Amino acid sequence: MEIEVGGEPYVWRLQRQAQWSSDAAGWRGMAIAVRHKEGQREAVLEFPPGPQPRYGAPQLKASQIAPELVAKAIASAIAAGWEPLSRGKTVAIVVDAAGG
Repeated sequence: MEIEVGGEPYVWRLQRQAQWSSDAAGWRGMAIAVRHKEGQREAVLEFPPGPQPRYGAPQLKASQIAPELVAKAIASAIAAGWEPLSRGKTVAIVVDAAGG
């Protein structure tokens, strides 16, 4: 999906649903992958776990994620040092439930 943050175009996708993980010692929150539309360096923005969904609950879709949350998380990643137009490996950045 596309979003504009600070006048710049970004492309993002839901990379991981909130899920149980034996290697992360329990429940992991959702993660979104984002990159500048004209860049190649991706950032993975990891959210806190939050409450576990009911068994059999429908899976979250990217279209259900508030654009404001994505925009704030992207701004937080940039503030934390992610340089979307630089070259390099994907960076993982942990944000809070509000994307901050």
